[in-house]
Amino acid sequence: MPFMPTSAPLRRAAVIFIFVTVLIDILSFGIIIPVLPHLVERLAGGGIARAAMWVGVFGTLFALIQFVCSPIQGALSDRFGRRPVILLSNLGIGVDFLFMALVNTLPLLLVGRCISGMTAASFTTANAYIADVTPPEKRAASYGLLGSAFGIGFIIGPALGGFLGNWHLRAPFWAAALLALANFCYGWFILPEALPPERRSARFDWAHANPLGALFLLRRYPQVFGLATLVFLSNLAHYVLQSVFVLYADYRYGWGAQTVGYTLALVGACNAFTQAWLVGRLVPRIGERRTLLAGLVFGTCGFAVMGLATSGPMFLLGIPLLALWGLAGPSTQALMTRQVDPHEQGRLQGAITSLASLAGIFGPALFTQVFAASIGAYAGLHLSGAAFLLSALLLMLGLALARRFTRAPAPLPA
Repeated sequence: MPFMPTSAPLRRAAVIFIFVTVLIDILSFGIIIPVLPHLVERLAGGGIARAAMWVGVFGTLFALIQFVCSPIQGALSDRFGRRPVILLSNLGIGVDFLFMALVNTLPLLLVGRCISGMTAASFTTANAYIADVTPPEKRAASYGLLGSAFGIGFIIGPALGGFLGNWHLRAPFWAAALLALANFCYGWFILPEALPPERRSARFDWAHANPLGALFLLRRYPQVFGLATLVFLSNLAHYVLQSVFVLYADYRYGWGAQTVGYTLALVGACNAFTQAWLVGRLVPRIGERRTLLAGLVFGTCGFAVMGLATSGPMFLLGIPLLALWGLAGPSTQALMTRQVDPHEQGRLQGAITSLASLAGIFGPALFTQVFAASIGAYAGLHLSGAAFLLSALLLMLGLALARRFTRAPAPLPA
């Protein structure tokens, strides 16, 4: 098995390898976004309000399984290396998309989402991979590049998914399966290992592989614990897009799957510009702390615009603001990785992913219920954008935490 040498050109090549892996992974997920809620609606029966309830159930169960499995995957990558965990993730996701393309009942579709929750590990391990091969002072830019893979994936994925879904509702699932399995083949032949045996954990530690143990790991690093709370709030706020955007756009603006796909492509384009170009230029000039705070301010404004927009074009004005929220993520990741020992990077990323999954346990149910209540027969104010305004409030709270926990740099651990 090839290991990653320490020369700068090969380190850059390793980042490109993991960038492509994450990009294909995001493409496979992005393709099904415009059609999954409509497939749930068809299998569940009833109107949009009932579909919103089931989409919330799907999202909550997916996140609950990820909450349990992510620290296990992070600990496995610390013990056995990053490469096998990424490969297993890609293979499992591809098989799962094939399964969901074939099932015709809501319970079986729910089983498919559970399998996705168990195997979707590449994001956790990819972040640890970046920490392995990148010096601390360059990690924000590398995480920005990795974040741009999300943006590019959401440029192509939802647009392609909307186009295929307009042709046949199941076609995006077949395309997603093909991409995920192609990603497995790519990783098998191309992706090198980033964690040599001498830097791995001596044993697989169940104390840190369970979700509570992984979260307790964060308590050992005070600044990391404060920023981890910010990660939780940010991920919770982000679930408004995954949970209600498709149904909200259909209800308020009359957008179908194709229009939603193109809108998400615009979101991806703006996000890719922020992550790939702005982060690497702003962080050296104004520092990680100011970049983080600016990103949270822009994100708050973006959600507020989306929640208050009375027309489709007004909603689109919030997309560039929300894309600038992407300045916050790489800066947060870079600040956290500076505080953690090298042999615990996988467990750190597993704990962070567990926090994101913990947000996912509550987020889909929270936002779908807020949305359903805001458009229901007994809604007094009838503010259909209430879910987006709630996300704006969550980011305002995260901004207060970020100002407190990044006020002075914490000393590196011995």
